[in-house]
Amino acid sequence: MEYRTLGRTGVKVSPLCLGAMMFGAWGERDHDESIRVIHRALDAGINFVDTADVYARGESEEIVGKALAGGRRDNVVLATKVHGTMGDDPNEFGNSRQWIVREVENSLRRLRTDWIDLYQIHRPEDDTDIDETLGALSDLVHAGKVRYVGSSTFPASQIVEAQWTAERRGRERFVCEQPPYSLLVRGVEADVLPTCRRHGMGVIPWSPLAGGWLSGKWRKDADDLTSRRAELLPKRYDLSLPANQRKLEAADALARVADEAGISLIELALAFVIRHPAVTAAIIGPRTMEHLESQLTAADVELSDEVLDRIDEIVPPGVNVNPADAGYDNPALQPEALRR
Repeated sequence: MEYRTLGRTGVKVSPLCLGAMMFGAWGERDHDESIRVIHRALDAGINFVDTADVYARGESEEIVGKALAGGRRDNVVLATKVHGTMGDDPNEFGNSRQWIVREVENSLRRLRTDWIDLYQIHRPEDDTDIDETLGALSDLVHAGKVRYVGSSTFPASQIVEAQWTAERRGRERFVCEQPPYSLLVRGVEADVLPTCRRHGMGVIPWSPLAGGWLSGKWRKDADDLTSRRAELLPKRYDLSLPANQRKLEAADALARVADEAGISLIELALAFVIRHPAVTAAIIGPRTMEHLESQLTAADVELSDEVLDRIDEIVPPGVNVNPADAGYDNPALQPEALRR
């Protein structure tokens, strides 16, 4: 497996990053089975693992910590995130100094480690000054608890604001961004990805299989298109909505492109993401060993210009087939922000 440099850090990471969201109550509840999947990924050459405090309220971090115990920690680039609600107290959430310096200790404990290689802000927060956030993160870097800091699902304007603030205030800067990016969710190509390239940031996209839409299950002639996610996230999965019908049509067309290219739709989807010049690694999120094995082969897949042109015909560059998949609800577009 080839290794790539994460932004300008000099740190080498695999082009596939193992995402741990599906380990624990949100997916595979058997800790031993999740650990088997993690160990298989490491044995296959993946050296990059991403989780978050909010995944199953810390259970995912605990599983990752168990998996890396016994000598595996030193050779893994370990990433986690902070921001999501972790309790009933209104301050157990967000991007404030108060919460960050408290929650990093919880993550370190759950992960059974003395340091986090990449500590990311999971979402932007309008009522917290970015300098407040970067100041807290910088202190963690200087204390040796965190090596690098990054952002996740930040719009381009806030990526730039964070870079300028870091330069002007002498803060540690975000070295990478984690945006949603897939064959069906290409909006970040218009602004976020070029912005990251200009600032020398790594890019580690989440949901390269579009939340399962590119797993091969979603075909127009499939017998069963029911999904538990349709009840939880109807805007993204309910097929009665025109935007999701468009996703189904696009997923079906992309599957035919993969078939004609002699690869699986999973391989097409992952190869597409990791071959973008701005992308460092795609975050895969297997729940089972079968899921993992079906994704590992994508690291070696090359896509021809003909295949890429056909993809562009199905989903044009810079377009999200369903705007609800953007991963971030801009507060500036909410009614209370638009009406005096």
